[in-house]
Amino acid sequence: MTDKTILRALRGEVLPVPPIWMMRQAGRYLPEYRATRAQAGDFLSLCYNPDLAAEVTLQPIRRYGFDAAILFADILLLPQALGADLWFVTGEGPRLSTLTSRAEFDALKPAEAVHETLSPIYETVRILSSALPSETTLIGFAGAPWTVATYMVAGRGTPDQAPAHALMAQDRALFASLIDRLTEATVEYLSAQIEAGAEVVKLFDSWAGSLKGQDFDDFALAPAQRIIAALKARHPGIPVIAFPREAGARYEGFARATGADCVALDNSVAPDWAATHVQIDGCVQGNLASSHLVTGGEDLVAETKRIVRAFSGGPHIFNLGHGITPDADPDNVQRMIDAVRG
Repeated sequence: MTDKTILRALRGEVLPVPPIWMMRQAGRYLPEYRATRAQAGDFLSLCYNPDLAAEVTLQPIRRYGFDAAILFADILLLPQALGADLWFVTGEGPRLSTLTSRAEFDALKPAEAVHETLSPIYETVRILSSALPSETTLIGFAGAPWTVATYMVAGRGTPDQAPAHALMAQDRALFASLIDRLTEATVEYLSAQIEAGAEVVKLFDSWAGSLKGQDFDDFALAPAQRIIAALKARHPGIPVIAFPREAGARYEGFARATGADCVALDNSVAPDWAATHVQIDGCVQGNLASSHLVTGGEDLVAETKRIVRAFSGGPHIFNLGHGITPDADPDNVQRMIDAVRG
């Protein structure tokens, strides 16, 4: 059994000091990241350059000594590997070719074909596996099928995921086929990351909160359950963190229903509520508002300590409720860490 703190928390241990890492911890708030990104030329070139992607993954570990490193990549590499066109518009974000018809779905590659495109990502994982400090856990990840599908249907991020909801209403069978293909491809992708050295994998369902009722069951909960079951069948003992962001009351029971070892929480749910309703099923991760890393001060320290106290009765990994923002102050990250470990 390993003594890495994150793996211990994921096994259900209650630790005196929660382990800590941060979503988007490798990113634009760090000057060393901006320098490496400039060297790569553009965002996608950085993702697909194993040496540079490993370098930016390691930067926050060197600077802060987080308990985990998360692979530097992007959730939209998977649809690209399935045959979608992907590019990034400076200052605006990702763009994809859209998928709105059965013919466009039929043109996608099969799930097992993704490895050809994604092999550089697995090489990044292999580099990290040997380069990380022995006490640091390596986390791999993918976007959850619903969230990835919203980008594939709309061709970009949207405030309310309306294009995906419209396609779901218009042709539920086609939409379900897309979710199935993404579910199978996500299993292939995460499985290959685990084979390359990832010790934990995380499923990011950033837009889960826009699904309600049966749609949440069919397109957030069921795919997560299928992915987790398949990964655990292939890789017994591999821990999985699920993040159905803004799921609200649906966080309750999500770990039981899906088999996730940990549920990551956004900052719209109160830690005290989550301790009572979610942490009873195992490890939780979260959930400081990322705005505190911009504003800093006593509020940052007080809120950090409040979250640590609220979750101190069960297994907890300290994290943010969403990714750190580019305008965050690197010094505030150190203040947060000191407040957790203090």
